[in-house]
Amino acid sequence: MDRARKETVVDELNSIFMQSGIVVIAHYSGMTVANMSELRHRMRESNGAVRVAKNKLSKIALLGKSNEGLVKFLEGQTVLIYSEDPVAAAKVAVGYSKDNESLKILGGALGDEIMDTAGIVAVSKMPSREELIASIAGCLVYSGSSLSQIIGSPGSNIGSIITAVEEKKAA
Repeated sequence: MDRARKETVVDELNSIFMQSGIVVIAHYSGMTVANMSELRHRMRESNGAVRVAKNKLSKIALLGKSNEGLVKFLEGQTVLIYSEDPVAAAKVAVGYSKDNESLKILGGALGDEIMDTAGIVAVSKMPSREELIASIAGCLVYSGSSLSQIIGSPGSNIGSIITAVEEKKAA
């Protein structure tokens, strides 16, 4: 690889480490091309990506960054699994590693926070951005309908009382 190409790769890696919500680093030794294609496909469905790069170039890209601690995971055949959504890449990586023993999660970074395998697994159990938005929307809709019932309830009760009183007077 010539120097210009290496600089381009380092720039790409810089943007991955700076702009991603989460970066998961894993060993992929023993994975077939079909396995890697499946992982890439799952990540694309989750609005994430997979990047294989030389560890030396990744280490250069990490120099001076707040998540420079990722350097300790860059040994052997490593792959970067990343997404803007802080949970998506962790969910896909953990799910895929359960299906395929060739992918072994080493650790990662959630923003500036460096995490080991247990940390990545914990993040994968959190609800995704879409799930949180749906939950909040559900709470807002429920609160609105509940509020309308509460506001309408006293009027309905007064109407029932007046009807009962009128029926009693008529009888």
